[in-house]
Amino acid sequence: MIHELRAWYNSHFTQEKYRLFLARLDAVCGMHIEFKVSETPFFLPSALMSAMAEAGRAMLHQLVNDADYLAKARRTIPEQFCVPNEARHPLFAAVDFGIVRTADGEVVPRLIELQGFPTLFAFQPMQALLFKETFGLPQECCFLLDDLDLEDYLMVFRRAVLGACDPEHVVLMDLDPERQKTRPDFLLTERFCGIRTINIRDVVQEGRKLFYRSNSSLVPIRRIYNRTIVDEVVGTGVQVPFEMRDELEVEWAGHPNWFFLISKFSLPFLQHPFVPKTMFLNELDAVPNDLDRWVLKPLFSFAGTGVVVGPSRTEIEAVPEHQRTHYVLQERVEYAPLIATPHGETKAEVRIMYIWENELHAVANLVRMGRGKMMGVRYNQNMAWVGSSAAFFV
Repeated sequence: MIHELRAWYNSHFTQEKYRLFLARLDAVCGMHIEFKVSETPFFLPSALMSAMAEAGRAMLHQLVNDADYLAKARRTIPEQFCVPNEARHPLFAAVDFGIVRTADGEVVPRLIELQGFPTLFAFQPMQALLFKETFGLPQECCFLLDDLDLEDYLMVFRRAVLGACDPEHVVLMDLDPERQKTRPDFLLTERFCGIRTINIRDVVQEGRKLFYRSNSSLVPIRRIYNRTIVDEVVGTGVQVPFEMRDELEVEWAGHPNWFFLISKFSLPFLQHPFVPKTMFLNELDAVPNDLDRWVLKPLFSFAGTGVVVGPSRTEIEAVPEHQRTHYVLQERVEYAPLIATPHGETKAEVRIMYIWENELHAVANLVRMGRGKMMGVRYNQNMAWVGSSAAFFV
């Protein structure tokens, strides 16, 4: 995208620097990174980054301020996961854009999906920082948004996670966190915020209070940085040991209801030039003839699970009638191969990461690179110059 930077980076890249970068990333996280980290960042003009940040902000505001939409979305929340005292907006959000090239050659973003849920808010800035330091990127290359430097960013992130609570009484909660691919982010969050990561299986409820175990003691939980994916809890059949729908004496750093309220369910309701045509499967008058131009998506899956690019008529008709309200058919976004690499041109998907305190701020970014049908690491196995990355803008 910024051809001078791309040419400079490619000519200065060495496997030795890449190995050093990965080793430093492992050391910073305190564990080996098991997912593929790309050999390169993504360089793009600041105008394109600003356009994505502003578009995501407009979409999030549209949904949060649309009472009719929110009423429909609330009906998708399973009863056992409908948490009281819903916050008036998500604390954390993320909006994913595929980068495409129009017929007249213009490079523009197209919405892939969005979520009212935390992502790698601790890991991503560290990954970007190590890209910059290890490969000696020019000082003017920025990776944080809203004019934040790293110290400012970590202050905002800590404030969002901790609120006004003592870190001893704040926990990051997920299902079996030790086996999650996002564990490097958990370890960095522990370090930055001084909190503990706990397994949702191990939470103890006594009346309206929740506790976690520390040695032989029960420690009160005042605030939860929630990273638990409901779809995974349901899919594994885990019985959550506390009632999320109770009036609990706990704060949520990211109220769980927003996982459902800002999700793929919102795609057909959004009105923005960057949003591709999207329809609920149960509202289709007829199955399109050009299915290679469409993507079938389950609404509440995560990390690309269940997504079918270019579905067949048989795959669409195989979705049971009672589940069709939980699927959308979205016009396929044709990612442009924009990144010149020694292994061929690579495509990119950019996630804009938001923290919403009193105001909604775009704060950081995440990039997935690939040459496969989708950008997730699982879809680009055994490839070089693909995987998890970061965007730098000038």
